[in-house]
Amino acid sequence: MKKVLTYGTFDLLHKGHVNLLQRARALGDYLIVGVSTDTFNALKGKAAYTPWEDRKLILEALSCVDEVIPEMDWEQKIEDVKNYEISTFIMGDDWEGKFDFLSDYCEVIYVSRTDGISTTKIKKELKLSY
Repeated sequence: MKKVLTYGTFDLLHKGHVNLLQRARALGDYLIVGVSTDTFNALKGKAAYTPWEDRKLILEALSCVDEVIPEMDWEQKIEDVKNYEISTFIMGDDWEGKFDFLSDYCEVIYVSRTDGISTTKIKKELKLSY
């Protein structure tokens, strides 16, 4: 079985998220999504509008997602790749080069983002402040 892994906050789910997840799932037989916990977001100086438990529930409802795990820190990625026997790690190309260290354990792919949409853009347009 070919397993694929990606990570993100996945706040204010939008078509860019769905596009990424569908592309990731198409690369394998099983897609695992690591979702940043509220605590980890706070450590990064970020805040999600939607609590972690709700973001997890929403992602689990998508047919392209097989499993959702908590992302609790930057360092867990190598262990996750090993423990879940990941074949492919995929991230948006705005992270290009940042996860190349995982290529010792699996294939690393960076994909282009969906034009015209991002959580940051949505938050700015809605004038949400965090």
